[in-house]
Amino acid sequence: MHERRIRADAIPRHVAVIMDGNGRWAERRGLDRLAGHRAGIESVRAVVRAAHELGIRQLTLYAFSTENWSRPKSEVDELMRLLERFLESELEEVHRNGIRVRAIGRLERLPDGARAKLDEALLRTRDNDEMDLVFALSYGGRTEIVDAARRLAREVEQGKLDADAIDEKTFAACLYEPELSDPDLLIRTGGESRVSNFLLWQIAYTEIHVTEVMWPDFRKSDLVEAILAYQGRERRYGLTSAQLRGRPESAS
Repeated sequence: MHERRIRADAIPRHVAVIMDGNGRWAERRGLDRLAGHRAGIESVRAVVRAAHELGIRQLTLYAFSTENWSRPKSEVDELMRLLERFLESELEEVHRNGIRVRAIGRLERLPDGARAKLDEALLRTRDNDEMDLVFALSYGGRTEIVDAARRLAREVEQGKLDADAIDEKTFAACLYEPELSDPDLLIRTGGESRVSNFLLWQIAYTEIHVTEVMWPDFRKSDLVEAILAYQGRERRYGLTSAQLRGRPESAS
């Protein structure tokens, strides 16, 4: 029923997701936190398929933040194993569907096993063009901005760039994946209303949808609900409604 109401001409090009609530989902069921992360893998699988079916061109999943390295070692190790297993089990379907795997973050911090599986996925799917599936791994929005600033500083220091020539476009070109468009829609599961250091540069004008649904329970119907909410909004980018509609402003 929901899908028939979605306007095909207003599907968000880029959807980003903060996959929150795994731990709380498990604790409410008397399980350990790791069980929540394992259950969350099925949601990743379902949402990737749904995004592809709905015509979303770019899907970015906040899989592991720079702050997550401070979690207990057992939890970090399990998250890395789950990443490996997902990439190994889903790569064939992802590739068959024309999906290109990409990754953003300080990837050099990933353990060898996870990095090897990620590199295999990046290489195998690099020529696909139906959808970009982007994993934010060892990622932080502030870290990305700092890394971009360092790159620009080196270019200025080496005489390759005039500091006065740096503008928003120049800066954005130094982000981890400058080819990606800014997200149209940011979904956060688990009910928390914060952006948690995710895509801080890119979400300046992104529409935000918060759902109480915990990530392990998030499915295609929840993605559809978020898109419907997105399609009900007016994106003005600092303009007025009248300007967007090409009408003169009221004098009153």
